[in-house]
Amino acid sequence: MLSRVPPSPTLLDPAKAGAILRERIGPVDPALPITVADAAARSGLALRDAEAGLTWLSSEYRGQLRVTSDGDLVHVFPTGFARPWERRDALARAAAAVSRASMGALRFLVRAWVMVVLVGYAALFLAIVLGLAFAQQQGDSRRRDGDGLPGGAIAYALLRVIGDALFWTFHPWSPFSVYYASDPWGAPGAARAQAARRRRDEPKVPLYERVNRFFFGPAAPPEDPRESERLVLAAIRAGKGRIGLVDVMRVTGLPREQADPMMARLMLDYEGDVDVSEDGGLVYRFEKIRRTASDEVAAEPPPAWARTRPLPPLTGNPAGANVIIAALNAFNLLMAAWALENGMTIERLSHLFDRVPTPVLDTGVPIVLGVVPLVFSVLLFLLPVARLLRRPAELRAAAYEKGRLAVLREVLERVRGKRPVTDAAVAEAWRKATGEPAPEKRVDRELVALGGDVAIAEDGATRWRFAELEAEAAAVEVERQAAGEDEARLGRIVYATDER
Repeated sequence: MLSRVPPSPTLLDPAKAGAILRERIGPVDPALPITVADAAARSGLALRDAEAGLTWLSSEYRGQLRVTSDGDLVHVFPTGFARPWERRDALARAAAAVSRASMGALRFLVRAWVMVVLVGYAALFLAIVLGLAFAQQQGDSRRRDGDGLPGGAIAYALLRVIGDALFWTFHPWSPFSVYYASDPWGAPGAARAQAARRRRDEPKVPLYERVNRFFFGPAAPPEDPRESERLVLAAIRAGKGRIGLVDVMRVTGLPREQADPMMARLMLDYEGDVDVSEDGGLVYRFEKIRRTASDEVAAEPPPAWARTRPLPPLTGNPAGANVIIAALNAFNLLMAAWALENGMTIERLSHLFDRVPTPVLDTGVPIVLGVVPLVFSVLLFLLPVARLLRRPAELRAAAYEKGRLAVLREVLERVRGKRPVTDAAVAEAWRKATGEPAPEKRVDRELVALGGDVAIAEDGATRWRFAELEAEAAAVEVERQAAGEDEARLGRIVYATDER
């Protein structure tokens, strides 16, 4: 049997009632729970207003709901009426904004300079190399400026490097080819036609975007700030308007300290209330969310561990595209170093192919052909190298998140199935999800955060008990079985503006 916490309509706005409570109650001991009666007595507010105000405070200050052994509902504020996370979150948002702005500026710089640095400089340097090669072939083997300018040897070497890169990039039997394994010439005609259709249907990626991916990685998909809320609402409708924190954590993957204030906010936004079972299980009721004009049965959203996003690839480009971009940048880097070594300024370049050798004095440091392409090419290479060095940390973070969700899944499924939670079962779940042994201390922290307590069975085996989650799961199941289908049905339409 459930003791109903009445959802009486409020006279005050919840935010205003919460502000009054915050002023009247004053500093809050994080270890001291507050009941609705306590809040009403200290503030002079009606019980219904005190209840709404406490719910608003829980949503604003990340409060948590607890139930006593007698079934009394109390509010706990671990940080009092303070937001210590605001500074941390503000710094994180500022850092993210600076990072986005910096990355945006860098991306714009790369896109703006791609034709100049990668293509323009490559074409200019290639023209110089070809000019030197033709001059060498015409028999002019003399050094034109007395500083050891390379002739046909350097030209041949650079052209050979470029030719080999292009050959191994586009040759159909090369393992680096853009066509390798997608449309090999030796494949049957049907396979070639299918591969051709697949390439034709794939979105065309412009050159500047491929360059952007090579240096900065693929752009992350935008995150929906209300995705978690929509998932919880879908779970509420699928659960006949009843939901517990077990279901909230299941569909969102959020830890309990974030799921509690989220449900407090949803209660205000969607006119929910709370029931308390005799065993102390909390059930959130949202009867009005069930109303629908559709005959379709609401489906339970997939759990959080089934929606994990894979770590984005390093570049997201075909191997051939990466080879070409790296080859162009390396070509510019080598030619810039050559220009610096030989003092190849614009003035000196203008006399490089004179029919009659003209003595040219030292004209200073070559900025256009030396410093600019050298510095820019080095910086461009440092970007993917830095991302490559950061990759192991990203892989570890992704693995830990998979492990955390695996622990959450194991606990919630065993709580739902009324099966014991053991260290061995949780460790095996972590290992299957990550492919690595479970770190004992980290797993224990996750279990404690879910409200787990260690118990020793009669046979000496260690068991984890989740009394609150077990009580909530049982109470939600009872409430759903008792929920009537009339809550979801609409009444008979008695008037419609589209009928006359």
